Amino acid sequence: MSAGPEFCVFLVGTEVLAERALQRDLARQYVVLHAPRAADVARLMLKRLPDVVVCEQQLEDGRGVDLLQQMRIEHPHAVRVLALQSARREEMAKAINEAAVYQVVTTPFEPEQLSLILARALESRELARIHRYLSRELKFADAVIRRENDHMTLALQQTYRFDKLVFASEKMAAVCNTARKAATTDLPVLLEGETGTGKELLAKAIHLFSPRQHQLFMAQNCGAIAEDLLLSELFGHTRGAFSGAISDRLGLFVAADKGTVFLDEISDISPAVQVALLRFLQDGEVKPIGSDRVKQTNVRIIAASNRPVRQLVDEGRFRRDLYYRLKGFEISIPPLRERPDDIPVLTEFLITKYCEVFGRRTPGVASLAQQKLRAYPFPGNVRELENEIRRTVATLEDGEFITVQHLSPEIARARPRTHHGGGAPVTLDGQTLKERVEQLEVALVRAALERHHWNHTRASEELGLSRVGLANKLKRYSIRRSIEPGLA
Repeated sequence: MSAGPEFCVFLVGTEVLAERALQRDLARQYVVLHAPRAADVARLMLKRLPDVVVCEQQLEDGRGVDLLQQMRIEHPHAVRVLALQSARREEMAKAINEAAVYQVVTTPFEPEQLSLILARALESRELARIHRYLSRELKFADAVIRRENDHMTLALQQTYRFDKLVFASEKMAAVCNTARKAATTDLPVLLEGETGTGKELLAKAIHLFSPRQHQLFMAQNCGAIAEDLLLSELFGHTRGAFSGAISDRLGLFVAADKGTVFLDEISDISPAVQVALLRFLQDGEVKPIGSDRVKQTNVRIIAASNRPVRQLVDEGRFRRDLYYRLKGFEISIPPLRERPDDIPVLTEFLITKYCEVFGRRTPGVASLAQQKLRAYPFPGNVRELENEIRRTVATLEDGEFITVQHLSPEIARARPRTHHGGGAPVTLDGQTLKERVEQLEVALVRAALERHHWNHTRASEELGLSRVGLANKLKRYSIRRSIEPGLA
């Protein structure tokens, strides 16, 4: 590395470093600023920050080693060189330890000697900077490769997709298998599940896998909307049919002819709307408000509710005949807390999605943070998880791991599960202490493997074992992975 005037050197002292000849010689290669006393260094730093500080040990207002120690704290990137009048081994060692100086030079010295020391010091600093940069990049690249390998393993072994739905659990596999079968028919579908479980995504997937995939998919939220307005949205109206009807309106059922209409929060519709919807499902006829003309339309209905409709029927709050008309297929989507196996793959999917949105990159989620996410019950389901990942990625530094510190307080406080899938705790029924300890060890090893989808590297890291140590445990206790059912 060639030195140049872009580098700044501070010379601090009143003896050798104050000589004009030395300063002129160094000025050929560097920007040179001189300070007689330690107190003057702060004034120089207002003009320019130093790349190298060369300081005499004996100053008018203190010791040079004390100034360099202060510079080490306030400006750690500056290379520090101490000029001593003697070269006693003990004094040199003390100076190096106290101020972490790069070099100790004894006075008097030739200008060429100091120039060589400065060039080597700046070269060393640059090499250290490059080393730190490459180390970070290699660490990041290694983490990304591990993440991608793990992701590929998940993709090959356990991660499934149904349009935009991503899952790994058996429960969601069963749901999507039923949805695929429903998609090939023209029967109405009734989807039930808590808010945020992905009912509209499943409805869109059914439409896209159906013979109507090239026609319109139109959605209407039936909750918190006035009865007359909802009837107008669904069936349309003529001009002047009611106050504010300044023009004709087709309505969703006519606009989506030969396509699919998704009716969300169907359980909230009034008795009058229930009657009108039942009539439409029976004969496919649409009569706009204010019109005496009937239009024929061919629309598939997919309805959704965040409450069990059968229970509402039993309570007399929903028409039984309409319920049976809607439930050509009845599909219940389990909440996220009942399918924790989906959390890691959803997290991976959402991280990739929002890293692209925010222009970030991350090696992935730290083990403890992943455990916290699996342990949290997510009352808002997948929608809450998505909001959490979106916020987390938005606040990440580029290349940073997602740790517990990045998570919301309520998730960070979650207590990780000690057994897979939230099932029953381990029963220690051994007769001796040794047998019970072995049973507990088997449970802990299996739980760690399940949490990391049988990725031996991550499981061994969590357990504090080497990969060889984990392999020995698997062999000793004959721990094998159960064969999981695939998609039908």
